[in-house]
Amino acid sequence: MNKGMLTVGIILLSLMALLLINVISNYSTGGELDYYLVKETTEAAMEDAVDLEYYRLNSLIRIDKEKFIESFLRRFADSVDSTRSYTVSFYDINEVPPKVSVKVDSHTVLSFSGEAANISTSLDAILEADYTEDPLTEKALKDPTDTTGNPIIKEDGKERR
Repeated sequence: MNKGMLTVGIILLSLMALLLINVISNYSTGGELDYYLVKETTEAAMEDAVDLEYYRLNSLIRIDKEKFIESFLRRFADSVDSTRSYTVSFYDINEVPPKVSVKVDSHTVLSFSGEAANISTSLDAILEADYTEDPLTEKALKDPTDTTGNPIIKEDGKERR
């Protein structure tokens, strides 16, 4: 009976050790996977959100905020791990020059004293272009009434600057 209980104890201890190793490896590899997922999704969403009409008119790269958020969330939702829950936050989205700051928190199975451990991934991305001179500055210097750099305000479906 003594050797039987010892065998059961060893089996239970080994199962607990395997479970602990699985949870820790899930936590450590989850951070790396989340980082690359956020990085690739942000880059693709920024390229999707480039306003080509604005580029043709002003020779300046501009992204659309709404398009970026929509594309990011759609792509991110298609690629996430369904066993974890995610919280996505957008901190800074500049249209001109294109810059975004995204933070993604993923909630894991690992918990200490009733609180789940989170993997937090933050990313700042800039869409770069090779400008020899700033098109906005050149137009503004030539024509002081030029409204190229002003924000676009949408009222009743019409755009005005």
